[in-house]
Amino acid sequence: MLKTKIALALAFAVVWALFPVSTEAKPATQLKDRRYYEERGDIVWEVPTTDKFIAFTFDDGPAPRQTPEILKILEEYQAKATFFVIGDRVERNPEIVREELRLGHEVANHSLHHPSFQGLNQDSMSKEISRTQEIITQATGHTPTLFRPPGGFYNERLINISKQNHLQLILWSWHQDTNDWRAPGVQRIVNKVLNNARNGDIILMHDFVYRSSQTAEALKIILPELKKQGYSFVTVSELLSHKVAPRNHIKVNH
Repeated sequence: MLKTKIALALAFAVVWALFPVSTEAKPATQLKDRRYYEERGDIVWEVPTTDKFIAFTFDDGPAPRQTPEILKILEEYQAKATFFVIGDRVERNPEIVREELRLGHEVANHSLHHPSFQGLNQDSMSKEISRTQEIITQATGHTPTLFRPPGGFYNERLINISKQNHLQLILWSWHQDTNDWRAPGVQRIVNKVLNNARNGDIILMHDFVYRSSQTAEALKIILPELKKQGYSFVTVSELLSHKVAPRNHIKVNH
């Protein structure tokens, strides 16, 4: 028995000598969170400001029926907005995008075909963005300075491609995702915006939702109420011009 124990101890010592096991704690991989990208200015979710400004944004258009209706409502309440447009829809409806610009709204890049960027390689990402830039410029004479990726997906590669195309990557306030693309009901859209409104919000809406007019109907309630509360409605670029440095930290709502 003693000989067996000695033999096991010697074997363990040999193994330890050949394959030492570190007892030091290895640092956990540090994931880059929202704060990292916000502080660097790589991505904008909302804009810290003391002014009562809010930016409404509309994705996935232009749409022949819904976009003109939304433009009409915005005009009624002296509201400016930013339209993140799809390149192939701009090719089919260039006159709507020209009208958006004529009325003082902002037109921004939302990709060519609205794919999931998560499954795209670098070349495909770049083509989705650069081709849309070309289409918008050809249709309107205006070159966008803002880009919003479909679904809000981003990674380091996409951030770099955006910068190469001279585009600021814009997302939206997490507390102001109306989910209007799901057609959840007019009142739910209204409640989402009014119950969470604060200075510097970037509100996510859509001017193309299949067989739904809920976004337009909700705006008819939201805009006059927010106006009554003293808010003004500006483009994202104008909102960015009113940015103030945060005091100690950026408050992040999940």
